[in-house]
Amino acid sequence: MKGYQGKILRVDLSNRKITKIETKKYAEYVGGHGIGSAIFWDLCKDKTIDGFDPANVVTIMGSPISGTITPSGSGRCEVTGIGVQSYPIGWYTRSNFGGRFSGMMKYAGWDGIVIEGKADKPVWIDVRNSDVKIRDADGLWGLSTWEAQEEIWEVVNKSVTKDGWKALSSSRDAGFTTQKPAVLAIGQAGENLGRSACLIHDAGNGAGQGGFGGVWGSKNLKAISVIGTGSIETDDPNALIEARIAAKNNYAYNFDDPKVGWNRFSSSPTLGGFYDREEESRPQSCMGCIAGCRARTASGLGSESSCVETIFYADFNRRKFGKQTRDAYVATDLLQKYGINAYEAWRGLEYLEKLYKLGVLGPGKEIDCPLDFEQLGTAEFAEEFLRMTAFREGIGDDFAEGFVRAAERWGRLEEDWKTGILVYPYWGCPDHMYDPRAEIEWGYASIVGDRDMNQHDFNGLYWDPTKDILGGKQPYLSAEEVTKVIAEKLVPFENNPKMLDFSLENAYSEDMAKLVSWTQIYGRFWKNSVLFCDWRWPDLYNPNAPDNSGLTGDEGEPKFLNAIIGGNMTFSEGMETGRKIWNLDNAIYTLQGRHRDLVKFADYIYDIPYDGGLMGSYYLPGIENGEWKYIDTKGRKLDRDKFEEWKTKYYKLEGWDPETGWPTRSALKTLGLNHVADELEKRSLLGKE
Repeated sequence: MKGYQGKILRVDLSNRKITKIETKKYAEYVGGHGIGSAIFWDLCKDKTIDGFDPANVVTIMGSPISGTITPSGSGRCEVTGIGVQSYPIGWYTRSNFGGRFSGMMKYAGWDGIVIEGKADKPVWIDVRNSDVKIRDADGLWGLSTWEAQEEIWEVVNKSVTKDGWKALSSSRDAGFTTQKPAVLAIGQAGENLGRSACLIHDAGNGAGQGGFGGVWGSKNLKAISVIGTGSIETDDPNALIEARIAAKNNYAYNFDDPKVGWNRFSSSPTLGGFYDREEESRPQSCMGCIAGCRARTASGLGSESSCVETIFYADFNRRKFGKQTRDAYVATDLLQKYGINAYEAWRGLEYLEKLYKLGVLGPGKEIDCPLDFEQLGTAEFAEEFLRMTAFREGIGDDFAEGFVRAAERWGRLEEDWKTGILVYPYWGCPDHMYDPRAEIEWGYASIVGDRDMNQHDFNGLYWDPTKDILGGKQPYLSAEEVTKVIAEKLVPFENNPKMLDFSLENAYSEDMAKLVSWTQIYGRFWKNSVLFCDWRWPDLYNPNAPDNSGLTGDEGEPKFLNAIIGGNMTFSEGMETGRKIWNLDNAIYTLQGRHRDLVKFADYIYDIPYDGGLMGSYYLPGIENGEWKYIDTKGRKLDRDKFEEWKTKYYKLEGWDPETGWPTRSALKTLGLNHVADELEKRSLLGKE
């Protein structure tokens, strides 16, 4: 099996037992989420348990591309298991993080790690090549994510040294390395079973969604450390190098001749932070990536954080001081150290501020809270808010439950969902800036899934034209041009531009059902299982190509995978594997209690007109009066009855029972999931044909 190490580490914390699973048993799912779901199905006998139950099975999986030179993918890692963040049910879910963990895990000789049971006391797992130990974490419990990693680096690096090289054990053949181990750790938020607690690797790589930090805390698992001296055998190294060079020459950013246009794979390799960049800093990237979307700073503040971690406190900080100060970096670093989900902290803090301004929350108020909102924006306020959340101090015990459950405790959930001051549109998860009333496929894919989907496949259709239009420029591509180019890529629904018609008239159509289906099956396979990075893939349009057609397709994602594992998998065959994984996941949701009646947005999505979001206007391509144009979606809201009609169309498209939303035997059988159909039938949860 080229591209694999052939074995998955299985750790039973309850019995302190270490065994292995042969990867080839699950190789049809390729890697990442697919293998994780298949293992979960086999090992978690009762799938209705709570995420904090010791019987919860958590997987941390790499893929064949992990640790290779595949651009923008080799550093990603997938986490699966029953989560504790979503509401009202903690769905089987997933999270994902970058960095160097998955590559180092492969170099140590493992394709993934499976965690079962609960240790009788805090522990950490020490993986040095094939040598695996469960070690007591007495000296680590209570430390931040950063402190815990530094302690483990110290322990592992104490091994025998030779001219600056580190030996992984006293064995002469154990191998030497100059690298420090890759560590995935929880902070105090996870130790205290916070539902918004994260897994953090290095300074700023986080598996944020799902509350897996709290799940690890419930298992008394502080950290996993991996370091290896092995390598990854690829089927055709020359083909892999040629694929990377071709992608670089034809599709990536060209420093000598940068193209003007809308970019994704071709974006300049600059930073992905949303707070002001420190003057003395440099880009930092995940293993093998062509982009440096993070920064390392000379001051050490705000290093390696990107995207929403850098948004979390920056606006509060600017409003307080009239400009951004170092307090924004300090707040972000605290977030990473305590190990708290940035979206929960950001949207939760916005919610608390609204309650404070309504006179509902504050010292001695209806919701008694000691936070001094006159200091909101300072580092001291951020420290107090995050500490209360991490340690469940006072009202921080409510914050640690996530802000939907906090609102429920305060008797405000129904009212605050109705008015929209609690911007948590689906499954108790915070809004991602891409509102279902505007970016329809994002909202729909999230509500038929298990969490905020966080998949930016079509997100450029908002950012690019909106920035052009608000900047007084003609959009680089017209609505008709860009939808035609993208539609050619949407296998197996290719050449149907109406899938990208974001007009309200098309919001409840079968075309939109196909777009949501494409999003789920592409994501489940190429992003979550093969582990291509969400920020660079899919490459649907690209100004470097004469026809603006991007790299995605048979000459894109499969080219790299086939060079590593051998064979001739097509893009379409990969999508079909994605459909299989998506059906398996939905069978798990069904066993957990999913029914179409639960699949509803928060009330404000139906009742309150959309305000236009971050830029005040939210342009997307759509058809009006028979013509393609960019439509401002500001002011829209969804129709309850029509959304129910759309769900029926979607379930029929997937081959599921439209009355319940449950998978049918025929749909599962065509995907080779007869054993899954048998289990659903045994529990009277199989959809009617």
